[in-house]
Amino acid sequence: MDLSLTDEQKLIVDQVRRFVREEIVPLEDGLDPDADSLPPEDHERLAGRVAEMGLYGLDIPPEFGGPDVDIVTRTLLAIEMSQHRAGLYAPCYNVFGGAGLAQMFEANDDQKQRFLFPMLRGEKKTFFGLTEPSGGSDPARAIQTRAVRDGDDWVVNGAKMFISGADRADFGLVFARTDPTKGRAGVTCFIVETDTPGFHVRRIVHTLRAARYATELQFEDMRVPHANVLGEVNGGFAIANDRVSRQRIPYAATCIGVAVKAQELAVEYAGIRETFGDKLAHRQGIQWMVVENEIDIRQALWITLAAADKARRGEPFRTDSALAKIVATEASGRVVDRAMQIHGGYGVTKDLPFERWYREMRIRRIGEGPNEVQRHIVARDLFGSSLR
Repeated sequence: MDLSLTDEQKLIVDQVRRFVREEIVPLEDGLDPDADSLPPEDHERLAGRVAEMGLYGLDIPPEFGGPDVDIVTRTLLAIEMSQHRAGLYAPCYNVFGGAGLAQMFEANDDQKQRFLFPMLRGEKKTFFGLTEPSGGSDPARAIQTRAVRDGDDWVVNGAKMFISGADRADFGLVFARTDPTKGRAGVTCFIVETDTPGFHVRRIVHTLRAARYATELQFEDMRVPHANVLGEVNGGFAIANDRVSRQRIPYAATCIGVAVKAQELAVEYAGIRETFGDKLAHRQGIQWMVVENEIDIRQALWITLAAADKARRGEPFRTDSALAKIVATEASGRVVDRAMQIHGGYGVTKDLPFERWYREMRIRRIGEGPNEVQRHIVARDLFGSSLR
């Protein structure tokens, strides 16, 4: 595996690094520390700048007008894009665009016209509805939302939990059980418009993210046209599994980016802060903390890039993405914690980004599948079919 950067990759990474540091970071100084979006005028201006650079919609395939950036390069860019206060939600700024729901690229022609193309043009917002109140660690078995065929419609009843952006979306993917006798093979994916009668945002679920929140959804005799089935009936689990496996790589990358920035701030501060007549950088305790940070960052970086490289080459990468998710979220959490400690009292104030990153990193060990589940995925790969 050769992960040395090409000249083109170096150019693109440098472009994004300068863009984040010169365009996004200065704007954050004037925002609430917990803000998760830019003012509309700034968003529009920056999105235009990104389009000029040829980097708008990084994960949109070239056949749909995307820039044809491979997943290894996208991983490197995700690391750069996250090196600011709202770093773990760099995609929420959306100035780099994106598919939103990559599974929609598998839609049929009619669905592409009604949903995919308006989404790519930025005319429609989306959500991904998989997790339920009964639990999200084993979605194939935990899904209790039911869909029953009635003529040309499906009648859906049930609930979803911890769904991001559903209250602001125009449509989303909702997974429901269509054959209760088939387990994983009995789940179907539906494209659901949020103005459908019976679709309810039951409540906002506030979490450690402060300004960021999730929603709880309720479906009551919600009628969804059969024409809105994405893929095959009872083929929804494969769609969900593909999404979560692929998402774990950029998920890990954004954590690494925050860790890189936290380390940069810690090294800079230790080099200028004096206590008891000497700089922090001259104290062995601080030196070892910084070195431990570097070890964590490099381990997470190479494991994540290795997963991305496998995905790029079309090789099975589910176990590799699980490893990347485990290592990056846990290592980056330790890096942020040490960087906060090095900054002392200032580290826990909202003047600096550490406390925001600290909260988000705690969530990251749960999001996209708890790390305990990721360990089970890796264990199954190691033990084979003998492990259920």
